[in-house]
Amino acid sequence: MKYVTLIILFIIITSCQQKSQTNVNSFKKGKFKTILEDSKTVSFAIRNDSLQFETFNNNVDTFNIKWINSFEYILVKKNPKTLLDSTPFHVKITAIKGNSFNFTAYYKGSNFKQKGKATKLSNQENLTK
Repeated sequence: MKYVTLIILFIIITSCQQKSQTNVNSFKKGKFKTILEDSKTVSFAIRNDSLQFETFNNNVDTFNIKWINSFEYILVKKNPKTLLDSTPFHVKITAIKGNSFNFTAYYKGSNFKQKGKATKLSNQENLTK
């Protein structure tokens, strides 16, 4: 009986990990809507695994993306205009539910953290606007 319980527990744990891994990797490419928790600020992005075009208040910014692991990535503005623009923005995925993920993000060297939610709108990763 103990042996059967261990096998069932092992199957449950490994099946959950595989499903989570698949969902995380699906967030590396596609179209997204992001809402910041504190201000309810909304932006839209199209990304592949190395570039992201983000639209906010009718302005489009281009970011390079460096994936640290499946749950963390760093955004750096491609053409920064200010010191803050050139500061890496670290994003950590904290929870996944369906086609959305919650995240915590901060500028490198800053104690200020932003929380938000990103929802995948489609798998399209065509970066032409």
